[in-house]
Amino acid sequence: MTSIAATIANELNIRDNQVEQALKLLAEGNTVPFIARYRKEATGGLDDAQLRHIEERNTYLVELAERKQAVLESIEEQGKLTDDLKREILAADTKARVEDLYLPYKKRRKTKADIAREAGLEALEQQLIDDPSADPETLAAAYLSEGFPDAKAALDGARAILVDRFATDADLVGEVRDRVYAQGTMRSGVVEGKETEGAKYADYFEFSEPFDTLPSHRILALLRGESEGVLVLDMDPGEEAVYEGMIAERFGLPVKDSEWLAKAVRWGWRTKLQVSANLDTRMRLKEKAEAGALEVFKTNLRDVLLAAPAGQRATLALDPGYRNGVKCAVVDETGKVLATTIVYPHQPQNRWDAARAELATLAAEHGVELIAVGNGTASRESEKLAGQVADLIAQAGGKRPTPVVVSESGASVYSASPIAAEEFPDMDVSLRSAVSIARRLQDPLAELVKVDPKSIGVGQYQHDVNQTALAQTLDAVVEDAVNSVGVDVNTASVPLLERVAGLSGTVAKNIVAYRDEHGRFTTRKELGKVPRLGPKAFEQAAGFLRIQGGKNPLDASAVHPEAYPVVERIAGATGLTTDQLIGNTAVLTRLTPADFADEVFGVPTVTDILAELDKPGRDPRPEFKTASFKEGVNEVKDLIPGMILEGTVTNVAAFGAFVDVGVHQDGLVHVSAMSHKFVSDPHEVVRSGQVVKVKVMDVDVARNRIGLSLRLDDEPGQPAAAKTQQPRKKGQGRKGPKERRQANGSMADALKRAGFGN
Repeated sequence: MTSIAATIANELNIRDNQVEQALKLLAEGNTVPFIARYRKEATGGLDDAQLRHIEERNTYLVELAERKQAVLESIEEQGKLTDDLKREILAADTKARVEDLYLPYKKRRKTKADIAREAGLEALEQQLIDDPSADPETLAAAYLSEGFPDAKAALDGARAILVDRFATDADLVGEVRDRVYAQGTMRSGVVEGKETEGAKYADYFEFSEPFDTLPSHRILALLRGESEGVLVLDMDPGEEAVYEGMIAERFGLPVKDSEWLAKAVRWGWRTKLQVSANLDTRMRLKEKAEAGALEVFKTNLRDVLLAAPAGQRATLALDPGYRNGVKCAVVDETGKVLATTIVYPHQPQNRWDAARAELATLAAEHGVELIAVGNGTASRESEKLAGQVADLIAQAGGKRPTPVVVSESGASVYSASPIAAEEFPDMDVSLRSAVSIARRLQDPLAELVKVDPKSIGVGQYQHDVNQTALAQTLDAVVEDAVNSVGVDVNTASVPLLERVAGLSGTVAKNIVAYRDEHGRFTTRKELGKVPRLGPKAFEQAAGFLRIQGGKNPLDASAVHPEAYPVVERIAGATGLTTDQLIGNTAVLTRLTPADFADEVFGVPTVTDILAELDKPGRDPRPEFKTASFKEGVNEVKDLIPGMILEGTVTNVAAFGAFVDVGVHQDGLVHVSAMSHKFVSDPHEVVRSGQVVKVKVMDVDVARNRIGLSLRLDDEPGQPAAAKTQQPRKKGQGRKGPKERRQANGSMADALKRAGFGN
């Protein structure tokens, strides 16, 4: 039996000892970010994604091993465990295979097959196989009994025994299951009378695609359409004769010579094997869909969290609205709230001049450098207002603030949350949203950690996937993002601190409480005075916590305190102080990591230390950049095919990317319009938060649909995929005429095809 470490190592194409060391470190209570950053020598440089795979697979494989043991013990108690069966169970690589092998020995309610066996009908079953040319009813006449008073009943009993053998044969069940998934087709149709109500699923009213080529978003759309009572799904396994042949061959049944056996095989296929295979296929598809959706969510969330920060600059935020006004907040460079107000520049009040004057006064008074405008209702009108406010400041001789449109997804969720209530107990809920918008421009990561990731608006069918798996996945993304950037321990909020490796919610609260009572931390060592922040928590967290302007300059870097002696050795060898060494590229680039490595800190760690000394506390996030929306283009009706616009990617799905071009409705760049080369994953081309130039390809004002292209030389009216030579995928030829036609249709319709929108 292959060890768990060897199995995982083979999956990741790494050495067994790398997995063994990773599992050992995890078992000792070390966190993934800590191991990935500070234990490279032990793991051979495994990254956080590999470590999380090891962690997840280890859990599954341990559970698998435990289940194998329980099954072996159960069969042995029955006195039915053979060496061959034991070998098969131990060799099983999935829980499904173990259960298949266990099925004949599983305690179950008495079945028709069991009753027939008790009545001695196994002998009849064998006769029917051995003598296929004999008359079945004549053979059955010798086996009549109390429960089986006539030939038909006896033959039904014999069939039940035969079908039970089919259904409990692990190898046959496995082969059928795999073939159905590999060769079968998902077909869907509309429930009669639901055509209008379920119009958003219109592209699935007459649809077919092989199981194994169905992408995640289409699977989830089909399943959702079924659950809403709009679609009926038909899982077509393919030619039934093939499966019946597999059964007959497996058991050596002479079906050509016996009509009774042929019918029994057909009955067994339709009532048992097809049913179980369809259930398995449905489960596989759902797992595949969920895995795809989680991957999309993970990638998008990471991109949003690690979006470029505008930095520590005083910011005025506008949370737009019509009737209820524009909620405004001014925060200083640290995110502290300086002022709030509500202005009414838009309909029905139309107090434009008063709003502009009030906001200009606020901006001038507090030295505002940025104006953050939420991208919701009345966004473009409020952006125009922000522009005029900025112009007034410039005309008065001040530095013109920069207006920036900011995604407000999740801001309202935050404003009504316990975290916001604790932060601003006396502030109106609506004004809290404005504060959040301002802060997320300054530092998206620090602010968005306060919001449930599911509310940030970057998911795909997030409510249709396993919520526990979703929460675990997203928590890991947030943890990795926070630790990759690092956290200023003197300014960080509790929600941000509790995402640092090794810190619990309680310890995070204690850090803030200690800071409030004793003032800012001046050294990392001082963290040891925080209640409940013990040696292990300090070890895990210290490298990710930054102290700016402290006593030791290394405390502002990602160099772990345990490695400070290495820096002292490097400084001693160069004849410089630590202060003189930091940022001294000329000296640092001449050093050889191997010269400073020892049995504790190897070349990988020393290499990281030298890089960190060169650029201490370097932020891995990109440089801040904002999209400039086109003047006069405020609504969908203002768009004209052929326009080239600048916009911000708001979400990336399996079928394309959504781009905000400033008209209150995101446009869709279908995957086929992303590049002149074949693109298998839209994330290869764009990321959430990225500023891009797009061409408007088609506009449907009535349905609020916008088709965009990243290929600026595309011409409107030309099929989106015409310029992209995409490789032909297995099963494409099996789609119906309607499906093939739609593949070259409006890019905006991809949203509808995926089951989104109306």
